[in-house]
Amino acid sequence: MAGVTEASAMQAAVSRRLWTREEYERMIDAGILDENDRAELVAGEIVVKVTQKSPHATGVGKGQDTLIAVLAPGFHLRVQLPLALDPDSEPEPDLAVVPGTRDDYGEEHPRSAALVIEVADSSLWFDRTQKAAIYARAGIQDYWILNVVDRVLEVYRDPAPDAASPVGVGYRLRLTFGPGERITPLAFPSVSIAVDDLLSGAPAV
Repeated sequence: MAGVTEASAMQAAVSRRLWTREEYERMIDAGILDENDRAELVAGEIVVKVTQKSPHATGVGKGQDTLIAVLAPGFHLRVQLPLALDPDSEPEPDLAVVPGTRDDYGEEHPRSAALVIEVADSSLWFDRTQKAAIYARAGIQDYWILNVVDRVLEVYRDPAPDAASPVGVGYRLRLTFGPGERITPLAFPSVSIAVDDLLSGAPAV
């Protein structure tokens, strides 16, 4: 019991410095962080993204080609660009479909999106947990993970309070689509996307 008490005391004595989105953007303005750092702000923590391997880069490209071909009027696609979701998160999803034109965001980043897609290989756990949590908290209704490891599309919908989530909100609906299946984005009910158009090649190793 003493060991448990000592461990608890040590844990209580260690704290992490969390950052606000305003502080994070000031670091960018000051040149402390730049595009070469490949950083993003997730629930107050500055996360450095790993270098893209070929399956990840191919997944981003195929997703971009597929979405551009089916986008409804009044929306456009952002590729690996920031979303200013809330005071402590500014992620840079691989793909985000947002309302309006690019000129609408000349002064500030979008605060939401109709569809967010992350392409995941080594980042799969992080995208399923930390990223899913902040997207759910921000009210993103349609969050997809293009899982290039298992060659499936994971679909997360219906954000709701969730005690197990790192931020207290998660997705109640989680679906998996494989080769040969099709998916319809919530924001575009007349659109049907073949999962094969998003996937590529053999499973990653």
